[in-house]
Amino acid sequence: MLNKKDYYNRDLSWLRFNHRVLQEATDQRNPLYERIKFLAIFSSNLDEFFKVRVSDIRKIKQLDKPLRKRLITKPNKLLREIKKQVDLQQKEFGRVFFTEIIPALQNEGINLLSYKAFNEEQQAFSKTYYEEHIQPSQSLNFSKNKPFLENEALYLVSQMEDGMLLWVKINENSPRFVVLPSANNKHCITFVDDILKQHLKTIYKQDFYSIKISRDAELYIDNEYSGNLLDKIKNALPNRVSGQVTRALIDGLTPNKLQLKLHEVLDINETDIIKGGTYHSFKDLFGFPNPTSKNLSFLELPPLSNKALDEYSSMFKAIKAKDRLLCFPYQSYRPVLQLLDEASNDANVLKIKITLYRISNDSQVAKALINAAKNGKDVFVFIETKARFDEENNIKWGKILEENGANVIYSYPGIKVHSKILYIERIEENAPRAYGYISTGNFNEKTSRIYTDFGLMTANPKITEELSQVFQILEGQIIIPKSKQFLISPFTTRRHFKALIDIEIKNALAGKTAYIILKLNSLQDAKMIKQLYKASCAGVKIRLLIRGICCLVPGIKNQSENIIVTSIVDRFLEHGRLYVFGNNGKEKMFLGSADWMTRNLDHRIEVIIPILDRDIHLKLKEVLELQLNDTVKSRVIDANQTNNYVAKDDLSASSQHQIYKTLL
Repeated sequence: MLNKKDYYNRDLSWLRFNHRVLQEATDQRNPLYERIKFLAIFSSNLDEFFKVRVSDIRKIKQLDKPLRKRLITKPNKLLREIKKQVDLQQKEFGRVFFTEIIPALQNEGINLLSYKAFNEEQQAFSKTYYEEHIQPSQSLNFSKNKPFLENEALYLVSQMEDGMLLWVKINENSPRFVVLPSANNKHCITFVDDILKQHLKTIYKQDFYSIKISRDAELYIDNEYSGNLLDKIKNALPNRVSGQVTRALIDGLTPNKLQLKLHEVLDINETDIIKGGTYHSFKDLFGFPNPTSKNLSFLELPPLSNKALDEYSSMFKAIKAKDRLLCFPYQSYRPVLQLLDEASNDANVLKIKITLYRISNDSQVAKALINAAKNGKDVFVFIETKARFDEENNIKWGKILEENGANVIYSYPGIKVHSKILYIERIEENAPRAYGYISTGNFNEKTSRIYTDFGLMTANPKITEELSQVFQILEGQIIIPKSKQFLISPFTTRRHFKALIDIEIKNALAGKTAYIILKLNSLQDAKMIKQLYKASCAGVKIRLLIRGICCLVPGIKNQSENIIVTSIVDRFLEHGRLYVFGNNGKEKMFLGSADWMTRNLDHRIEVIIPILDRDIHLKLKEVLELQLNDTVKSRVIDANQTNNYVAKDDLSASSQHQIYKTLL
């Protein structure tokens, strides 16, 4: 069995998460264009799943059988189950798009037309558009042999009478949707695919069908322990273009004869093929135009200023007075940028140290660090070059920072640095004083608008002294930290979390109140799951809020009957991690970057800190309680991960709306 009584398969659980995203597209409480956006997110997620996870499973198939058994059971069976689940979700996607979204668009006066429905004026417009915008850059390839299809590129294919295949690549730099001439307050939009199909059929007297290939996107460098890792990543990036096929998404109406030919020339089999609808690459729905004057999206929740910080003219004074909590995206990211800007220009600041995992293309964070280096500060930047799909951007910024005087260290082979930490040293009263910022989210001002994360600013020496140790590890000055407050992966996190669970077990067995509350992106590590089962059997009340993968199976008698799991998918991506332990009335709370996945506990450098400030502890608990009691966007994760809503109250009652109100 792929799913066991005590462990739900990781990859199938991820598909259940993406099903929750698809549910948002079906949820008629969401504005129409937000439902369209959730279809785009679902599609984008699925593309990455095939490029990464499915490629991993296929690689496992190539291992020797004894080693394969140690890693995963029956990869072929898992691939078949993945295909089965994806087929079901693709059908649901098509049903939602064609029977719900398109009619809803029509109700708003927006018609999505195929070329067969063009009127004379639209046909003429289409011809002109083709000649002026498509034909000059059109890519045609006649082939009887194996063509090379680019990863994630969208193609149209047809079989000529002589058996020759004609491939037409849709230019990814062109808009996917084209607004057509309209009349009578009716707005018309078409896929650019349809404009191509209309004119290709006129020229070649053949129907054309959509196809998209996903290729292996893994770099296969995670376990290499020698050589220059940066150079390896640079050299491996082109492999993303030429990796093996992990999925062939084809138009379900593609004739059998052409399908068989595709099997042959692409060297794929039925397991590789996912039959979809007429159109692919629905992640392009992110750019679906709204030609009306109507607001068909969520009402804005503009990021709030932090009132407590606004009272101070200096970020250093504000943080020295008290620990400060930031809750994104409800609150503005500006205080983080202000802290960096102030530090870069302050003559009393000597050192700035930071880890960068995913930064924006036009990073204000990086620009502040460059300014600091130019102003003579000792700037140390650890750049994680193995942040999947962000490697090139991270390397680009690393080189710019180096060129401007920063001391840049890149990834270590065999381990990722996933921590999101900042350390600043400043001279005050003739002595150095340290300031720290620890976050669950990346130093990325753009994603701070859509990811829910927590950030803590502190000058508490109990925190900053151990934060300094983490940077000493990254700089190669020490090997193992001596931490009393921090949980640091891969050194102490697993052991400390186990000890905290054991305390709850001991308290429960003694008849004392015992509970655990965890807010995580993913829960996959088998050892930690067993510890939670042990706690449940001892009577510890366990409440889990898991956004994505959940391999724990809740609600099973004599195993997990004291464990309740829910998941929230809403307008913002839940990304913050909190860990709460009852501790016999002296509740302990931690904040950090680590999920309970084996990679976060054993193969990444992660930082988890205790919440020592009472006011911040209470605020985080308030936020957590709102989410645990969500009756709008919360789903129950049961033993079968059926994703039933807890309830379906009005959108304004969702926990994300309630959290925003508490911060006003």
